[in-house]
Amino acid sequence: MHKLSLLILIAPLMGCNVKNATSADGITDIDSYTESRIVNIIDTHAKKIDTSRPGEMIDAVSAEFLGTPYKANVLVGSSTNPEKLVIDFRGLDCFTYLDYVNSLRSATSQSDFIKKLVSTRYVNNDISYTHRKHFFSDWSNRQPLNAQDVTAQISPHTVTITKYLNQRENGDEFIPTLGVVKRDITFIPAEFINDDVISHLKTGDYIGIYTKIKGLDVTHTGIFIMTPEGAMLRNASSLKKNMKVVDSPFLQYVKNTPGIIVLRAL
Repeated sequence: MHKLSLLILIAPLMGCNVKNATSADGITDIDSYTESRIVNIIDTHAKKIDTSRPGEMIDAVSAEFLGTPYKANVLVGSSTNPEKLVIDFRGLDCFTYLDYVNSLRSATSQSDFIKKLVSTRYVNNDISYTHRKHFFSDWSNRQPLNAQDVTAQISPHTVTITKYLNQRENGDEFIPTLGVVKRDITFIPAEFINDDVISHLKTGDYIGIYTKIKGLDVTHTGIFIMTPEGAMLRNASSLKKNMKVVDSPFLQYVKNTPGIIVLRAL
C-alpha cells in the first residue's frame, strides 16, 4: 500500500529556492519555470476545452504534470513560521498536485490562477498556516468549497465514521494551534470497490485513500481518470519505483487500501 508518511502529511512544510513574485498578498514564491508552465497550460487548454466540463479539463490539465518529480515538504509555513503562497511546478506532492490542477482547470491567466490557488488552498482565502486546508475532507467542508463529497452516491456499501481530525492517539495535536475538528467521514471499503463502483466514478473525480489512523482522514490523494488502458489513479507517487506523477491502475492500487473517499469538482 502506498502511504505518505505523517511527516509529509501534516508537518510544517519547507520550501525551495525560488524568487519572490507579487500576489494580492505580496507573499507568493514562484520560479520562472513555473510561471512559463502556468501560461502554457492555460493557453493550451483554456481556449480548447469548455470549462463547464470540469472532468475533461481536469484530465487535460492533470496530464500536463505526468512525469513531474515527486517532492515532499514543498510548502512554507508552520505554527511558528509565516505562511507563503508557494507555487512550484518543478516538484510536488500528492496534495499540492491536486491544488494546482483544481486551480488551473478554470484559470484564464496567471493572476487568475494565483487567485484560484488561494481559494483552493486556504479557508476564506486567508493565506496563513492555520487557514490552510490541511485535510482532504476540508475541500468539501470548508469555504470556499472546492468539491462535493459524492462518496455515498458511488456505492451502497459506504461506511461513515466520526473522526477527530488533528488529534493524535495520545490526545496531542498533529498540527499545533490548529485545533481538533469533529467530522463524519464517509468512505467505500476496498472490498466493495469493483467495476460497478468504477462505472459510477467520473473522470476528474478527486480520490482520497481513507486511513484508519486516528486524527487523519486520508494518507494519499489522486485523480480518477478513465483512459483507453482502463481506470487509473493519476497521482504524485512517492513509491521508490515511481517518485513522480504517474497513472496507476485504479483497482490494483486501491484493493490493498482501507478504502476511498470521492470528491467531485464543483
